[in-house]
Amino acid sequence: MNAPPPAAPDAAAPVILVGPHCRAVDFLSDVHLRPDAPLTFEAWRAHMLSTPADAVFMLGDLFELWIGDDAGAGRFESACLEVLRESARTRRLAFMAGNRDFLLGAQAHREVPMEQLPDPVVLEGFGARLLLAHGDAWCLEDAAYQAFRREVRGPAWQQDFLSRPLSERAAVAAGIRQASQARKRSLPDPALWADVDHGAVEVALRQAGARTLVHGHTHRPARHDLGTGLERWVLSDWDFEGQVPRGDVLRWSAAGLARHPVVSP
Repeated sequence: MNAPPPAAPDAAAPVILVGPHCRAVDFLSDVHLRPDAPLTFEAWRAHMLSTPADAVFMLGDLFELWIGDDAGAGRFESACLEVLRESARTRRLAFMAGNRDFLLGAQAHREVPMEQLPDPVVLEGFGARLLLAHGDAWCLEDAAYQAFRREVRGPAWQQDFLSRPLSERAAVAAGIRQASQARKRSLPDPALWADVDHGAVEVALRQAGARTLVHGHTHRPARHDLGTGLERWVLSDWDFEGQVPRGDVLRWSAAGLARHPVVSP
């Protein structure tokens, strides 16, 4: 028996369109661009400039750290922005903030012609709807992280943080990153690291009038059948510095969703 259709879209999840001339959209997340990962940068650069997709939607954590748009004047950050500018000349670019780069602000978006996506957002095209999100807002079991997320996404914290010297911001951000990595290493099993809450995802899909969620954040690339006709696709993180390169994109077209490996540089 076919599943009942999802409920009508919720006003909290805006709807945007693929567009009539778009043949394919690439979704990627968790590239974690940083100066000491040159092979990952080159793999990302090559993909951004050569993908056959007509649009690239970046769903969070494109950068390992973004501590304010004034950091964009740095040599590495400028190189990243130039790749985005060059890619945007021939395809549509859209960016959703993640937990590492939510401070990418108005100045950076003025420098690079890419859409700023709310989280979550519904993308409609090819006769279907996708719900897009970074994913961290639905990791509800991690109460400590959710409290931290609410604090740093607030205007008071951001105003205070961005008022500090660039060197101080870099040190604070590095400390937060190290604490997060240490906490993850302390777990007896990496699988215990919080995943998205399936119940919350199912509610969000039905509110959005979509059957499929695409998200990142968890670094657990997979397709999950949620039952009743619903599913979620988890994007891969990227790491081309080790012996086993890792990274792919999820491509959406009239044929559906399919993973495409990124070629190692």
